[in-house]
Amino acid sequence: MGGPGEAVRVAAIASLIPLEELDADPFLVDSRSQHAMCARWAAERGYVITRELLVHALRPDHEVLWADVDAGLVDVFVAPSDRVLRAALRSVDVFSAECARRGIPLETAGLAEPAYDAEMKARVHRRLSMPTAGYDGC
Repeated sequence: MGGPGEAVRVAAIASLIPLEELDADPFLVDSRSQHAMCARWAAERGYVITRELLVHALRPDHEVLWADVDAGLVDVFVAPSDRVLRAALRSVDVFSAECARRGIPLETAGLAEPAYDAEMKARVHRRLSMPTAGYDGC
């Protein structure tokens, strides 16, 4: 991982879940909070997020997962939690086995998920339902 003097480079995996699932599971829909959790995990270790992946039921052998690894640009994968991994990837077991085979650690941030109230859900809804209107969620 990361050569001498180089930061460990991290690919953060977030789930791409339809907005219709917001009430049932807001964290799985809120990819921004998922990526923020991964960034916090990385920063606490002195690592750097170099790739943010946003995927749903992706095949574990899909090129989007491995292109940066193959290019030597990613040292570690991290996801907020196992349940995000299960939503993001078609088979976490196969992906984990491939990570082990390639010598790439697969971590979960394991931090507490935010508690979503009606206002937080409304902000996520606005951000995801108006992306082309220039709304950035602030």
